Amino acid sequence: MTSCYPLLFQPILKQKVWGGRRLARFGKSLPPDESVRVGESWELADLATTSASGGGGEAAHSVIANGLLAGQTISDAARLWRHRLLGHNIYERQCARSNSETPPFPLLLKFLDAAEHLSVQVHPSPAYAAAHADAHLKTESWFVLDAEPMGGVEPLIFSGLRREIDERSLREMIASHRVQDALLSQPAVPGQCHTLPSGTVHALGAGVLVAEVQTPSDTTFRLYDWTKEYNRPRRELHLEQAMQCISFGDAPPPAPTWCSKTDSVARLADTGFYTIDELRFHAGEHRLEGARCYALMGVSGSGTVEAPDCEPVAISAGTTMLIPAGCADSTSIRGEAGLRVLRITLR
Repeated sequence: MTSCYPLLFQPILKQKVWGGRRLARFGKSLPPDESVRVGESWELADLATTSASGGGGEAAHSVIANGLLAGQTISDAARLWRHRLLGHNIYERQCARSNSETPPFPLLLKFLDAAEHLSVQVHPSPAYAAAHADAHLKTESWFVLDAEPMGGVEPLIFSGLRREIDERSLREMIASHRVQDALLSQPAVPGQCHTLPSGTVHALGAGVLVAEVQTPSDTTFRLYDWTKEYNRPRRELHLEQAMQCISFGDAPPPAPTWCSKTDSVARLADTGFYTIDELRFHAGEHRLEGARCYALMGVSGSGTVEAPDCEPVAISAGTTMLIPAGCADSTSIRGEAGLRVLRITLR
């Protein structure tokens, strides 16, 4: 039986009307035509279907790029390694949820580059998802990698509605192209993490580039798409579905800042589905702990990930790597000063 080892994947690039060209800075091979706007790099995906307006409608299964399983998919690794991929408890829970001995990987990891505002959108609320079998909850976290003005517009994170906004006033503001007046916003600051539970109205602002960690749902309801502001093609809106999902009056959680018991690890997100910790290296080693499944996303600098019985695997800005539970407790990350890594832990 093939031993577990750290997995790299071939990025799945998605062209978007709001996309840009900055993902090349994070090692992504963009089309040479400078007019092609790439908004998303799907780093780790395991979806049987996607929405036509989101992922394009087809399935998305990340292809492994290294080692003995190169050319096979994350689904193939799951069939081969079973609980050694996810860890015993998570594997059993995911099997029960999916009614399958090969459950899909329970996270979707991306890099997003917004040269223009993304649509104002919301994901299904628990009540809506319970009543609609084709709708799925989506909690997501954005870690800001870069933020720069685009066309004179300050880079912003839109997250939540002002407390005085109700359904009637929101409909009026959408109809009169004043939706930005209804949204809470804050400057996008590199290094900050913003977590958006299902039901939170949100939009990624122009000029912001993020690493995104989310539950594996592609169900998105658009309220507003900035067609007047950017003179871009009209896309489908989902106003009635969105209104059933919005958390009116609920302030979004504050963005975490760097705070920890040491100067090398900081908890940035803590949800019922995953946690995110930022690892900062001043030259040295970080050892993973326990038979748990981890994902790593490189933020800056360079280093290596070392596991038993395989060559060290390089990690740098833009690298996404999956550490199976079967080898996690013998795996370490080594980096020089400047290496920063997001460590995502399944729950």
